[in-house]
Amino acid sequence: MSSSGCNRGFKSTQTRYYISTILNSVSLLQCEDPSGYKQEDEFMDILEERRRSSDLGHALRTFTPTPYRGAPPLSAGALNRTVLESQYLRYVTKEVAMETGESVDLVREEASGILDEMSQNLQLGFIRLLGFTLSKVFKRLFSHININQEGLNRLQQAIQESPVILMPNHRSYVDFLVLSYILFTYDLPIPVIAAGIPLMDMKMVGEILRRSGAFFIRRAIGSDKLYWAVLSEYVKTIVRTGYAPVEFYVEGLRSRTLKSLTPKLGMMHMVLEPFFKGEVYDITLVPISISYDRVLEESLLAHELLGVPKPRETTMGLLKARRVLEEDYGSMHVYFGMPLSVRQLTKGRVDRCEYNLLPRDLPQRPSVETQECVSWLAQQVIRTQTLWLKGLAISFGARLDWPEQPPENQVMASSMALHRSVIRCHQGCVTLLEEEGPVGAGPFTTEEGVVRRARAVLMVAAYRNQALHVFIRPAMLALAIHTTRSSQREDIYSYFRFLLDLFSNDFIFITGRSSQDFEEACSLLRKCGAVQTSQQEVTSPEEGQRTTSFLRALLQPFIDAYQVCGGLNVRFK
Repeated sequence: MSSSGCNRGFKSTQTRYYISTILNSVSLLQCEDPSGYKQEDEFMDILEERRRSSDLGHALRTFTPTPYRGAPPLSAGALNRTVLESQYLRYVTKEVAMETGESVDLVREEASGILDEMSQNLQLGFIRLLGFTLSKVFKRLFSHININQEGLNRLQQAIQESPVILMPNHRSYVDFLVLSYILFTYDLPIPVIAAGIPLMDMKMVGEILRRSGAFFIRRAIGSDKLYWAVLSEYVKTIVRTGYAPVEFYVEGLRSRTLKSLTPKLGMMHMVLEPFFKGEVYDITLVPISISYDRVLEESLLAHELLGVPKPRETTMGLLKARRVLEEDYGSMHVYFGMPLSVRQLTKGRVDRCEYNLLPRDLPQRPSVETQECVSWLAQQVIRTQTLWLKGLAISFGARLDWPEQPPENQVMASSMALHRSVIRCHQGCVTLLEEEGPVGAGPFTTEEGVVRRARAVLMVAAYRNQALHVFIRPAMLALAIHTTRSSQREDIYSYFRFLLDLFSNDFIFITGRSSQDFEEACSLLRKCGAVQTSQQEVTSPEEGQRTTSFLRALLQPFIDAYQVCGGLNVRFK
């Protein structure tokens, strides 16, 4: 879903800060590990059973999920009628009619048309069809789809206790499908999913997705008051009634660089408003981290970063892309983080009494306090999506899917073979593969050569970006020590804070936690012997230079980019 429009509907600074604070709390994982990661969390391969048994039997088996305990039985049609008959939408309809000079009946008819275009029509038959198809496809694409069983158990319990919001990161179109497939496999309620409207325009595919739970949102909403009202009331009604878990990407679009993106807050406001207004006792946010050994769209993402327009989603394009089934994309890892109670996260951060000053059915602009909390929550969610790797890390190494039996060179060779579209190993030397031109096209220009090489560099960099969150704070500390040429803790901390501000648009940092970030970085570098600390000093011994040099090198591309764009005076060797 595109969230660029969704942000425009909520310009109050306070609400944005509140959502950011909530989303920031979902990111607090660094020190307190809100992801819930534990060393005993075990991963299981969801495809193992599929390779041993019938895919048709899996799709047609009895499916009896346990829903949210307060959720009344509600069909998709009844849900839509509830939205259209709501006092909130009636109020906005009259306002729009007065502003445009149209009749109320005509505006209500327009609102009904918007809802018909937008709404999902979840049907079990299509879920079964999708389950059968995805079993076939996933077994061809991936060697394993590893998920944490304990996370699924936590999710199952959370779904029964309060409305649940599933918040995965967004790296691939596969993200859209895999969560529904996992929940179907484990008898959990199928989510309704916020999707971009271009997917709706794909012949047959759009309707299959709609009947599998997708609801479609226009990319550019702008100041369309009626559309905003229909969308927000539709989302709030789903949450308020506990109709189904809601799934959306808090980052908005797919990350072309595979780094976490700054959260978009529009949808976040919508799903949280029923709690702020006291219409539900609590809401549970479930951060989900999805990572890939190899992303299906790796070449497409690199071309988009180079300025090549994104191709329009079409059914014909999907059929042409079936050649991806001949490739090996390694393993996918899906980690369900610790469910986060919005009630607990927002305790003491926002006064919900303000919502009692007006009838709940009337539009209300969120206060500054609410906006701040929502913004905080959004950042928390994004941090949690990635920081389970932090809990798995030994020093700076994330959890590795590294087989125990084969020798190391065999494991490395297998990994390089997986990425043979980008790299090649010849006589012990690893080199990048530049994109080949059309057969018989003849020599290419210098500019074309740069683009072909840049494609390979960007594809490799994207996989590096998936793990940068594990290293970013220690790397900034290493850079601060090197650049300040000082051992005084105060000087190093001051430069560390400068780097936090500098990279605030590149990585997810929690507002007001610079001191904790600094202490955590010191602790991690001290743990691996790269620094020594006291109350007044932070020093890097000679035996730690290899580690700190590596960490500084991770930031080199970002420093270079800032130097080129703004003449930033930051240099390191």
